[in-house]
Amino acid sequence: MIVPTPTRRLTLLTVLAAILGVVSGAAAWVLIHLIEIITNAALFHELSTTPTPLSELDPNWTLFVAAMGGALLISLLAKWAPVIRGHGIPEAMEAVLTKQSRIAPRTAIAKPISAAIAIGTGAPFGAEGPIIVTGGSIGSLIGQVLPVTPSERKILLAAGAAGGMAATFGAPLAAVMLAIELLLFEFSVRALVPLAVATAVAGGMHSALFGDGPLFQIPSHDFAGLDVLPAFVLLGIACGLLAIVISRGLFLVEDLYRKLPIGNFWHPVVGAIGFATVGLFVPRALGVGYDAIDDVLNARLAIGTVAALALGKLIAWWLALGSGTSGGTLAPILLISSSFGTVIGAGLNLVLPGPDPGVGAFAVVAMAATFGAAAQAPFTAIVFVFELTRDYDVILPLMLATVLADLVYSSINRDSLMTEKLRRRGIHVGRHYGVDPFTNARVGDIMTTAVEAFPHTASFGDARTRFAHGRHGAYPIIDGQRLVGIVSRGDVMRNDADDDASLLDQATRDVVTATTSDSAQTALRIMVDEHVEHVPVIDTDRILVGICTRTDLLKVRRRQLELERRQAGIATRLRATRRKRARKDTAT
Repeated sequence: MIVPTPTRRLTLLTVLAAILGVVSGAAAWVLIHLIEIITNAALFHELSTTPTPLSELDPNWTLFVAAMGGALLISLLAKWAPVIRGHGIPEAMEAVLTKQSRIAPRTAIAKPISAAIAIGTGAPFGAEGPIIVTGGSIGSLIGQVLPVTPSERKILLAAGAAGGMAATFGAPLAAVMLAIELLLFEFSVRALVPLAVATAVAGGMHSALFGDGPLFQIPSHDFAGLDVLPAFVLLGIACGLLAIVISRGLFLVEDLYRKLPIGNFWHPVVGAIGFATVGLFVPRALGVGYDAIDDVLNARLAIGTVAALALGKLIAWWLALGSGTSGGTLAPILLISSSFGTVIGAGLNLVLPGPDPGVGAFAVVAMAATFGAAAQAPFTAIVFVFELTRDYDVILPLMLATVLADLVYSSINRDSLMTEKLRRRGIHVGRHYGVDPFTNARVGDIMTTAVEAFPHTASFGDARTRFAHGRHGAYPIIDGQRLVGIVSRGDVMRNDADDDASLLDQATRDVVTATTSDSAQTALRIMVDEHVEHVPVIDTDRILVGICTRTDLLKVRRRQLELERRQAGIATRLRATRRKRARKDTAT
């Protein structure tokens, strides 16, 4: 349930969103230049803010020193701010879903610093993920200082994150869509207005700080006519499969790191050795890689070089991000997918009849299709690549390939690259707008633990007496603590058995149950499907540990309504604390 926001509250959110747009733009400028400084110092041994393409890198043993040193610094920083590990978007989603959109203030400082260190010392990441988290952290901080509701704080978090993306890429529409698909879980005017303002301001900051025009200058491609679409149908299917490989490979590598006989403090160091080794053979697989993406999109590289670049970037990214260091996902996926699209396009041009749109066209479409599928954010991907090209002719194959890739991915993988990490933490996220509180609430958190039950030796007369004076509509039957049946008021009223008859013989023996790890949604579905009002909760040995009733399910809705009440900001809470201490001092 979303509590309506009056006009004056919407006006306040909009003003704050404009401020966030400016702050996010400034943060993007600082982060990008910090990356350039560290890159030049660590990899090229010079002090300069002028970006040096990694195509000029002469890889040698110093690459390992820089990568391992950066990894150690990040591990030390993670002791102060553990949230910096990973690419950050799942953590922002977790804050929205489970923490009332509260992100620790230190994240706004630690995330960009750790990302700049990682990327600057060769880690194969982009700046977009860290700046999204940084902007979101700033928005969340403002929402913690001011007296706002959790829903309003969520909008501020999303506005800051979207502002960061718009300031980095100059893609305000895609930034709005990303915030809606991955952070807001709602589509409403009260959210759209602040988002639009934040991204418009941040987009203006991008033009002022980084110049006008698209991030990648690419030639226009001829996508006209139906005869080119079959090739992009095949490309979309291939990109969906690529997205599955990207996602599953990453979490497989994460699982392998957990099996190492060393603490997670040292995992980034192992990852650094891994991606540095890849860099010896494919130097352009390291770092942000925007220059490499530009070369791929403009078909400046040989097919063999492009294939090696795709494979090298994928392996290096798996090894780095799986280790738990700090970095982003978008830029690596863009380079991997554009290179993959180039290789696939070259093959399709050889075997399929019809016009040849050029391998660059396949590279452009593959970026959107792969990212949209892996993130399960097809709208964002379509709009994003459209803004990068600013070519309307790209829309038809872009939409076709992206939705097909998303269909292939979602038919095989239940969770996206973002939500898989959350699922492993016990947080389940649906693909529809709106956060269903019943999906995230666990039965173990809402069930009644003080369960009144009948022993298996109870008689039917005992049940009649209990129901005549008891307040419950059903009672489990246990043998020791093990569930063996359940009897309801209706069962007793409809049965004319003698009082001394065994209750267990007249009860329901095939009991539908739930476990503590099941969602409240699962318990609700059981009640509806089985036409019951009480669901016993058991452990793996069928030991009765609780019971879930309709009243327990109402707790979930009540909690959500309570969270929508406006909460005191940090400043208000500090004043209240000082007043309380003053009264205490006066009393003593």
